[in-house]
Amino acid sequence: MGVLLDENTRVVIQGFGGAGQREARNCINYGTKIVAGVTPGRGGQEIEGVPIRNTVKQAVEEFGANVSLIFVPAAFAADAILEAADAGVPVAICITEGIPTRDMVGVKRYLQTSETTLIGPNCPGVITPMARARAGIMPPDVYLPGNVGVISRSGTLVYETVDQLTRLGIGQSSSVGVGGDPIIGTTQREALELFENDPDTAAVVMIGEIGGTAEQEAAEYIKTMSKPVVAFIAGATAPPGRRMGHAGAIIAGKAGTAQAKQTALMDAGATVSQSPSQIGETMQRVLKERGLA
Repeated sequence: MGVLLDENTRVVIQGFGGAGQREARNCINYGTKIVAGVTPGRGGQEIEGVPIRNTVKQAVEEFGANVSLIFVPAAFAADAILEAADAGVPVAICITEGIPTRDMVGVKRYLQTSETTLIGPNCPGVITPMARARAGIMPPDVYLPGNVGVISRSGTLVYETVDQLTRLGIGQSSSVGVGGDPIIGTTQREALELFENDPDTAAVVMIGEIGGTAEQEAAEYIKTMSKPVVAFIAGATAPPGRRMGHAGAIIAGKAGTAQAKQTALMDAGATVSQSPSQIGETMQRVLKERGLA
């Protein structure tokens, strides 16, 4: 039933301010179990029908929270991730953007000795339509239960892609927004591995962008996959040295160009869509060619 979130998902929201409350309502309306919110100093209150606690540990111990959704401001978000990890939360999803890179270096190092899987930061979150489990900011009405996994560095592009798939009757097992910052938790390559090992996923769409070498690293894993991958790389017209959109989307050397990433993905056996408007149609064709439609 997809990856990271399922029917047993119990979400605690760290940072239960305006954004946290809004997305709590959206998640609850979708059918997701939001069991607690965390705002230090406001423990014992109830907001939007959600009990508030001072710490993530309290939310885990009292309500069995197993996913943390983080809306804490950038200056304090790294500490929020570490708090979720220390509380033993299996999955932490950080929506916050603008976390200082130095802070994320420390988080990345700390998580190497932790059992917590981090998605983000600067990401749209995760959704598993079949389980009605949503932890993020994505519009749930464009999603359709199915067997295609979706991975993206971009929030806007993932919504567009999923809408294309849904309009073609191609449902999604899960959608994972890995985040667009230079240092993130789960990489595209690691997300591909999750979907490769998911029995309910038959194929994967991966949306990348210029900057860094994450797509090339993902391409190395695609060579070993049994499931077809359709890929799109955003930013093909971006000039070198100029950041486009995300903090990680800056070409610094030939490896960061769209062409280099497209070539690596095609050499690995992925089907690369040259236009964002054709991602859904490309997946439809691949599914038919593989006898998966």
